[in-house]
Amino acid sequence: MTRTTHPERHRTERIGWLRAAVLGANDGIVSTASLLVGIAAASAGRSELLLTGVAGLVAGAMSMAAGEYVSVSSQSDTEQADLERERIELAEQPEHEQQELTAIYMQRGLTRALAMQVARQLMQHDALGAHARDELGISEAASARPVQAALTSAATFSVGAALPLLTTLLAPLPQLVPLIAGTSLACLVGLGALGAHAGGASVPQAALRVAFWGALAMAATAGVGKLFGAVV
Repeated sequence: MTRTTHPERHRTERIGWLRAAVLGANDGIVSTASLLVGIAAASAGRSELLLTGVAGLVAGAMSMAAGEYVSVSSQSDTEQADLERERIELAEQPEHEQQELTAIYMQRGLTRALAMQVARQLMQHDALGAHARDELGISEAASARPVQAALTSAATFSVGAALPLLTTLLAPLPQLVPLIAGTSLACLVGLGALGAHAGGASVPQAALRVAFWGALAMAATAGVGKLFGAVV
């Protein structure tokens, strides 16, 4: 009887770009919509709103890109430092490193004899890779990629910010605040559901979470706009 194999794709392979994409789009919608709602509540005109929104989009996209790059670069630097330290220890103390792997596999349920055999064979195949994965917890799927995170965050922030800007451009001025808030919340719910589906998480819970915080942010900025009654 022949056995067939099939390639398996796991959601953890998406974790690097998915986190940056969801964060960027969510921040783009929430920050821009909140800014526009606050300014609109202060009785600003459409041209002032559009100028404010575009400025917020550009500044936010650059901020997201810089922040993600710096943050993920720090993670990458830490990973590389750990790998370099592990590489030196493998060269100077290979027997001790094999004992470390053996202890790790025994903690996971293998017998000592089998753990020693697995550790020896894995180290013969790829010693650094085995220690990176099983001792340090560094895997290819979850490794830090600063440029990917920065570009993804900037692009998705811009897309997210463009949605409330489009509403500002097309909606009637008297209904601007409720329409910006309503369309932005709808987009947030859709984004939360999409991110949850892509990551295999609970769709209703994720949608409710992003909608709650988006509504809270817009309510707070609307209150500020009403309180001061002027563009700030």
